[in-house]
Amino acid sequence: MTQKPLARGYTTGTCAQAATKAAMWMLMTGKPCEKVQVELPQGETLILDICEIKFENGEGGKLLPEEVCCAVKKDSGDDPDITNGVLIYSKVSRNQGTEITLDGGEGIGRVTKPGLDQPVGAAAINRVPRQMIIKEVKEVCEEVGYERGIHVEISIPEGKRLAAGTFNPRLGIEGGLSILGTTGIVEPMSEQALVDTIRVEMKVCMAGGYRYLIVAPGNYGLDFLSEQYGMKDEDVVKCSNYIGQTLDMAVDMECRGLLLVGHIGKLIKVAGGIMNTHSRWADCRMELMAAAALRAGIEGTKAAALLESVTTDDALGKCTPDERVLIMNQIMNKIEEYMNYRTEGKLVTGAMTFSGVYGILGKTDRADELIESFKRERGL
Repeated sequence: MTQKPLARGYTTGTCAQAATKAAMWMLMTGKPCEKVQVELPQGETLILDICEIKFENGEGGKLLPEEVCCAVKKDSGDDPDITNGVLIYSKVSRNQGTEITLDGGEGIGRVTKPGLDQPVGAAAINRVPRQMIIKEVKEVCEEVGYERGIHVEISIPEGKRLAAGTFNPRLGIEGGLSILGTTGIVEPMSEQALVDTIRVEMKVCMAGGYRYLIVAPGNYGLDFLSEQYGMKDEDVVKCSNYIGQTLDMAVDMECRGLLLVGHIGKLIKVAGGIMNTHSRWADCRMELMAAAALRAGIEGTKAAALLESVTTDDALGKCTPDERVLIMNQIMNKIEEYMNYRTEGKLVTGAMTFSGVYGILGKTDRADELIESFKRERGL
């Protein structure tokens, strides 16, 4: 049976663009607009429904309004997106002078850290959506011969609440959501979107003048770093399963050092050169554990028993404390080897692993040095 293709959606940027175009037409004509066609950054066109139309200072054709507000409902397709179904509003109004100005209203975040797409203090409306919104305003003005100023305000009434479930607070975007999108289209289950988020986190660190990074795949690592070293979540780059791509980006950004910190159940895969640790790509944890045991000189029967384990903690529980140390030394050496191979020795790399049962299990040779460099840079 052929699997049904996943449905694409459209970005918050496309919603803001379409709502602005519709609002501009209504501002200039005084007539309701229930659908609008927009051209996306790469030339594709979409027809979107307009809702929540509101005129100020006149309706219909009797008196041209001074202000119009309308909305487009976000459709994320089959991509699991926290913004799916929310209303994104654009309010346009006439201005004195000739400038076109754009800002964020209710539920649009504000940039509080350097290194993001927009400067500190600006509304979190990224560059491409800004360009598309301004383009729509200019085109309508030119078509009707309007030469005065226009002010555009984008808002998402639910934005502040929803932003708590996004990366925005970690990135330094406070008070709401971002208006995003480089193509205007949401590709379902986009790996690239996740990698782009990691890149932004790294750029924020670099813009702050930091050249040493601590990276953790997920919440286990963040909790461990908080408990053991008092580190805040916003100080640590969260890389999910994309360890290899994170290392590549660290090289491209000319980082001086990177420490990878995570649970042994995930990081043991790096000891096999596996740089995407999602289970759908590879799950050879026990094979790597058994291989490390053999390299450590542990007899074959014990190593074979590790293969039957369900979890890494289960496997380590079958070993004596001394055997655990020997096995983890082998694993950490291999993790370091593959991290250095991936980065071609262009930065200092290190790793630290732990488990909920046994605590800190292993560190590579320069792990403590990287922690000290990280603290020194940040004045900790």
